[in-house]
Amino acid sequence: MLPDISAACRAVLDEPRPLAKVKAARRAARDWRLGRTPWGFATAMPDRPARTDRPPLLPPSRMPKRGRAGSPRARIAMLHALAHIEYVAIDLAFDLVGRFGGHFPQRFVDEWIAVGAEEAMHFALIERRLNSYGARYGDLPAHDGLWEAAAETAHDPLARLAVVPMVLEARGLDVTPSLISRFEAAGDERSARVMRRIADDEVDHVAAGVGWFRFLCDAARIDCAQSWQSMVRLHFRGAVKPPFNDSARDRAGLTKEMMAGVAAPCDLSHNRPSRVRGGHS
Repeated sequence: MLPDISAACRAVLDEPRPLAKVKAARRAARDWRLGRTPWGFATAMPDRPARTDRPPLLPPSRMPKRGRAGSPRARIAMLHALAHIEYVAIDLAFDLVGRFGGHFPQRFVDEWIAVGAEEAMHFALIERRLNSYGARYGDLPAHDGLWEAAAETAHDPLARLAVVPMVLEARGLDVTPSLISRFEAAGDERSARVMRRIADDEVDHVAAGVGWFRFLCDAARIDCAQSWQSMVRLHFRGAVKPPFNDSARDRAGLTKEMMAGVAAPCDLSHNRPSRVRGGHS
């Protein structure tokens, strides 16, 4: 048995092999749920999670275009990009617990350890779809925008919650319906079904981010909407662009009042500088 929950989180982050990381995440979640892992935060989190040399990581500007899923090659590229997002999301969830869990009550750890296990399940589902096309995770390049967000917000749980679940993961709520439509149009109903399953879970993940952000704001007696807008301006350079999936965002607790302070008008050039890049695209 590992010494405490932070050590269990660190074990997930230190595992470089994708399928072994999935197993480590599931094991950590199971042991925590069954009361086998003590509360405690004696183990520091790494600056970066362990990685193999696959996939090669490129700057976002050098990432190849993926197309619209009309060909098997384009569908592999889409699935690979989605797999990478879910893979990094495993580490983001366990880093959140291991790095900041001591700032919160136990139910925070309960919720985010479960989120980490769900991200591991999402990765496994997408990897299985890649395998059905004769591909696997690591075959194509990926970019490191999501972990850049973790590094940018490693000092502050309020900043981490504001940027990772409430901006980057929330972007997935906006784009997933169109991804589902692309897979359906290509006749790949199995991939579409996987994406529908993931979309339902991701609403809950974003809601967890919103809920715990509000918890910190209430504890500090500061305005939630204004604090989120301030954190986004400070740690996410550029605009949070429409169109938005208003119904999904509303279910997750990202109200129109909150969005009004960060949303930019539609920029048809789609050019913007950004310190933190990542999420669904």
